[in-house]
Amino acid sequence: MIRVLVADDQAAVRAGIALILRAAPDVEVVAEAADGEEAVALTRELRPDVVLMDVRMPRMDGIAATREVAGLADVLVLTTFDADEHVFGALRAGAAGFLLKDVDADRLVDAVRTVAAGEGVIAPQVTRRLIGAFAAAPAPAEPVALDVLTPRERDVLACLGDGLSNQQIAERLEMAETTAKTHVSRILAKLGLRSRVQAAIVAREHGDELR
Repeated sequence: MIRVLVADDQAAVRAGIALILRAAPDVEVVAEAADGEEAVALTRELRPDVVLMDVRMPRMDGIAATREVAGLADVLVLTTFDADEHVFGALRAGAAGFLLKDVDADRLVDAVRTVAAGEGVIAPQVTRRLIGAFAAAPAPAEPVALDVLTPRERDVLACLGDGLSNQQIAERLEMAETTAKTHVSRILAKLGLRSRVQAAIVAREHGDELR
């Protein structure tokens, strides 16, 4: 059972999301939060598997809240806004995914399952912009100590930069899917990252060093 916390400052939206999720046989909505501070407190108390996080909320916004809880649960940001600062801010804060609120019910439930399984999810509407932004970005100002990674972990990190799932990484590198998942976990730990999406960002920014 996937335990989910829904955080949104609009009660009707919150109730609607919770209703969709409760219809899934493998999802349990353990709590609802009306603002970022409540989301952080409930995440620390209940330790859900996934937090569905709105961006614009009172007291503490969703990006700041994501930064607080990303190490405790997988965060899936769900918002009406697809402005670049929201996308990049959420992903850099440690979110495992970013979806817009016009997503249909089946896609939302699938995204929760995907994030809970350790994969990343990005709304199709923003994927092209995200890739374009990294392609056009200058070299990162702060170096990342990639030398702490083994050659195989560097290969896996490069795959994350290409947006591959654990299964796709396993197929490309001819290893078991469980081995690929273990490599991803070790990469996150060694580089001090909170999500595979952050690892993909690092891979994009340091692509030349991984070749």
